[in-house]
Amino acid sequence: MNGPIVIVGAGLAGLRTAEELRRAGYEGDLILVGEESRLPYDRPPLSKQFVRGETDDTTLRPEEFFVEKQIDLRLNTRAVGVDTAARQVALADGSALDYAQLIIATGLRPRRLPGLPDLKGVHVLRGYADAAALRAELSGASRALVVGAGFIGCELAASFRAGGVQVVLIEPQPTPLASVLGEQVGALVARMHRAEGVDLRCGTGLDTFLAADDADRVRGARLSDGSEVHADLVVIGVGSRPVTEWLADSAIALAEPAAGGGVLADEVGRTSVEGVWAVGDVAAWLHETGQRKRVEHWTNAGEQAKLLACALLGAQPPTAARVPYFWSDQYDVKIQALGTPTATDEVHIVSDDGRKFLAYYTQDGNLTGVVGAGMTAQVMKVRAKIAAGAPVAELLGTAR
Repeated sequence: MNGPIVIVGAGLAGLRTAEELRRAGYEGDLILVGEESRLPYDRPPLSKQFVRGETDDTTLRPEEFFVEKQIDLRLNTRAVGVDTAARQVALADGSALDYAQLIIATGLRPRRLPGLPDLKGVHVLRGYADAAALRAELSGASRALVVGAGFIGCELAASFRAGGVQVVLIEPQPTPLASVLGEQVGALVARMHRAEGVDLRCGTGLDTFLAADDADRVRGARLSDGSEVHADLVVIGVGSRPVTEWLADSAIALAEPAAGGGVLADEVGRTSVEGVWAVGDVAAWLHETGQRKRVEHWTNAGEQAKLLACALLGAQPPTAARVPYFWSDQYDVKIQALGTPTATDEVHIVSDDGRKFLAYYTQDGNLTGVVGAGMTAQVMKVRAKIAAGAPVAELLGTAR
């Protein structure tokens, strides 16, 4: 091809795609553009081992790797636009990058709640700098407020409790993770957090922050029920949005915000414009259901990278059935999920000892997913059944 492959976004998806292109035999110029100053790093540990002070470095590949693989890694480089007719990416410094093929891997940005005071001590968590700022303040905190009981909020609540910090965790929905795993399993997660001493308040939102007297630092918050809580620091964990604003004036089709946003792509990452691809959290790929949706899971980035690299180079893609997998570490329990469990599925709790549990998810009597807490073997052994969409009746009674 005439010109380089340019990957915009040096997170997990961008790095994995560069690796898969080299693995599939691509020997041409390969440029990986990253907005941050750090080498590509792993994000999941940021809410757990990193914020607890158990590790300082989550780098995925050393600098020597990029030299060895002849990947032109350009850090501190932000893309601000793309001209698909000229095949050029515009950069924040006023320069432009020519490309033969462009891969969009710009990921997500944390959502912020509008209309709130801008106070010190209020955090979001997405990147290394966010986590470092949070960890620095955590060492002197005794009480924390976490807004949002999704995966990030729950993991941070667990990490804070491990450090002896008192935690108020608020969530407008009836249970933690209700929109992802449903209220039945969400109630089991709620039980675990309450057993660890978290003041979990579901059905409760945030009204406003309260500032310390004569200071620009947060001292607490007023909640939607009128109550007030004291907090030395606050973390907002209410989801993320795809980083696509730099594509706004291009011909690349984007999903509507109401549908989750992101770059629309087919089942191997092709977008609406020839020579442009999308991968990872920012990409709304076509799935077996006929819908295009984004999947914000760590393992998904690697699976998509393999498919995209093969399609771009005309190689044979993997043929094994893909069974989505994700996990969340909270306290001493690993919550794992296989398949596509949703909040609207029928849920069968097949094992529950008061802390560890196993649940099957079904639609029309067929297995769509499994979620387990502290039950790795039991979760993993049903992978093939999920891939086959097996009747749940084949498994009930044998789960233990």
